[in-house]
Amino acid sequence: MDFDEIKIKRDPEIIFMGTPEFSVPVLEGLIGKYKVRAIVTQPDKPVGRHGEIKYSPVKEVALKHNILCLQPNKIKDALQEINVMAPDLIITCAYGQILPLELLLIPRLGCINVHASLLPKLRGGAPIHHAIIDGYTTTGVTIMYMAEGMDSGDIISQREVEIDDEDTASILHDKLSIIGRDLLLETLPSIIDGTNKRVPQDESEVTYGFNISRKDEKIDFNKTKRKIVNQVRGLNSWPGAYCIIDDKIMKVWKCYRTDEIYDKALPGEITAIYPDGFGVKCGNGEVVFTEIQLEGKKKMQSTDFINGYHGQLVGKVLK
Repeated sequence: MDFDEIKIKRDPEIIFMGTPEFSVPVLEGLIGKYKVRAIVTQPDKPVGRHGEIKYSPVKEVALKHNILCLQPNKIKDALQEINVMAPDLIITCAYGQILPLELLLIPRLGCINVHASLLPKLRGGAPIHHAIIDGYTTTGVTIMYMAEGMDSGDIISQREVEIDDEDTASILHDKLSIIGRDLLLETLPSIIDGTNKRVPQDESEVTYGFNISRKDEKIDFNKTKRKIVNQVRGLNSWPGAYCIIDDKIMKVWKCYRTDEIYDKALPGEITAIYPDGFGVKCGNGEVVFTEIQLEGKKKMQSTDFINGYHGQLVGKVLK
């Protein structure tokens, strides 16, 4: 048996790259079954009013398991160190930076990514949010080879999941995180022994789920009630959809549609008070806001807001 055969038969050494909470179950699953040589995550950032330094969820896992953790400002700054480690495989999951070609060429088994959509649908950094905002009824997870283009590499395996009417981005996030862990662990043996499938993406089917912008958060009351409900669900629990009341930001965390029309009301006009909230006119009817958050305040039930509001709510126009 020559050296190359021995190298192939040993357990592969893996470098994992990820940052947010979504990556944690995937990483924990890997650590339980494979040798994770190092973990790469985004640099620590100050958060809150006092600028307290907070580690990424992935760094917390690295510290817990005493695994080397790299945090380059730019991934190119870590190329030499990664090259010296000579990993067999690099696995990324919501890392947060585009990987250069020089890095993709380092591991003998390639670089693979755990992506939270059924590619080629919803390429980009916010596929979970957009799956709900854009009205998808199904989504899933894709294990793919990484390429220079954004989420454009060949597909190795996929798993589909239905999006329930009550799913928020937070709920769907947790579902897909577990699916991503399980699918990766099921797929890895075929990648390691070279028997996996490799299916090019159909470029004619590509859609995008780019990172959420401030513009995406603002509620446009000219839109249909279904689109507004999807927007609220798709931005819960972060960053939240919002509108303006009395020159202050009001985030909307929960709402639902009614069959009321209110033809004479203006888009954004508060139409009625309900036992669980207040109705708002939109493009083709009415939505009822049931959980809101005023600027500088904590989340509250809309009934508490109604009871504490000084003035006439019905007829007021939200912007």
